[in-house]
Amino acid sequence: MPGWNVLKEGQKLEFEVKAIGGTGSRYVYSLNQGRIPGINFDSLGHFSWTPSYDIVDRLDKTRTVQLQFEVTNEKEERASQVIDFIVEHVNRPPIVGELKPFYVRFNTTNTYRIEPSAIKDEDNDPVVFIPIPNSMPQGAKLSEQGEFTWKPSTTQFRQLQNKPITLEFYVEDQPAKARTKGQFQIEVTQQDIPPSIQMFPSQSKFVHNEDATINLKFQLTDENGESDIASFSFISDNPNVPSTALVKNTPSQYEFIWRPGYDFVKDPLDTLTFSITFYVVDKSNKGDDRKVTFSIVNTVNEVEKDQKLYNEYRSSLVKAWDLMEQLKEAERDLKKKYNRARKGKKGRSLTNASLGAMTGVAPVVVEEAATSKKITTVGGTMVMTIGTLEATEVLGRNTKDLIERLNYIMEKRNELQTKGDIFARKYALKSARRRGNSVEFLKDVDDFVAVMNLKGLVALELDAGWQNKQKPTNENISKTFKDFSGEN
Repeated sequence: MPGWNVLKEGQKLEFEVKAIGGTGSRYVYSLNQGRIPGINFDSLGHFSWTPSYDIVDRLDKTRTVQLQFEVTNEKEERASQVIDFIVEHVNRPPIVGELKPFYVRFNTTNTYRIEPSAIKDEDNDPVVFIPIPNSMPQGAKLSEQGEFTWKPSTTQFRQLQNKPITLEFYVEDQPAKARTKGQFQIEVTQQDIPPSIQMFPSQSKFVHNEDATINLKFQLTDENGESDIASFSFISDNPNVPSTALVKNTPSQYEFIWRPGYDFVKDPLDTLTFSITFYVVDKSNKGDDRKVTFSIVNTVNEVEKDQKLYNEYRSSLVKAWDLMEQLKEAERDLKKKYNRARKGKKGRSLTNASLGAMTGVAPVVVEEAATSKKITTVGGTMVMTIGTLEATEVLGRNTKDLIERLNYIMEKRNELQTKGDIFARKYALKSARRRGNSVEFLKDVDDFVAVMNLKGLVALELDAGWQNKQKPTNENISKTFKDFSGEN
């Protein structure tokens, strides 16, 4: 039915693969390309798969997974088909961890920042904080960024000394609006707390490949409010880290967004390690810092590599297709010549030859209008009749040569068709060309190109300057090699 191949993360898909046709009766099914963890497919054709929740990025919304199914029977006949499965992203609500208590002071506006490190969204969705009116003390405010402000009155402060408040709120992800309830304790304190840095992810060491996006989120907390924060910046051991990587969203919220290019780690180095210190300072020169170590791994440009492998794949099949077209044309030409040779040229040649020494030569040509035949007479001592000769024998060419050339072309075409079909099917997917560090693919390319070397090139009389009248479009190549993939 329509849309059967569209499924959601966490949704189980089951179906049976069935084959028909062929000269055999026992079918064996296999999944020879595109398999990813979680997919189960047995030899009887039963397919089962529940995509994990991390298979589709929230920004991409969907992901296409290509699988190549193959069936064989006891007669060694086989067929294959590539199916595209579209997996749709499923949103999950945020997770709220344990939050530290909020200590408030009397006769001042107290500010509390809900720790971003305690809030986790498994889909990496941005989140906002929603207050619960019945839980909020009078005069308190909770911003969408998780900043709670409250200046308790004298009565509220005395009540708080006797009984702490448990404040409940919602964490809501965007744009799906899924909610999770969280809470923290509000208590009385006389402590003067300096500004602090909360970082997410809250780890001190990171390892990334070149061209990977590094994204750190910072939340600055100051008990005197956001206006008391004087500055937030970083110092890097590596001068190639740009200062523009630090992005200010609000006075208390920052992001570090940086993508080291493929030329960041210079050869022959495999890894480049350095540290960045992030620091915050308030107006009283009190501050906090967080030191983070990065290791950037020298990485192959996969996009460029995939393009090169695909170019090898396509150019090999283009060359094979071009040669197939030339062989087809040569085969048609030889068949025409062979058919003319079989019909022959009806006629008769009479030769009068002396068994001994000829004493005189007197050529005479007699035409018989009734029979459209010519009789040539030389001398007069002996007449030899040669009739119904094949045209090539009359012209001095042997029909055996035509047959040998025709058989060789047909043999080469069949071999090229078989090898090309196998090559096009085996490396139709990007993952197949990558397999084994692409060593096996490049070896098969060399073997496939070697098939196109014609040992009898001179004997075949193929025109070295032959130009194909058709363009090597993906459609034309697919007509010759049906499993050819026209997409990188």
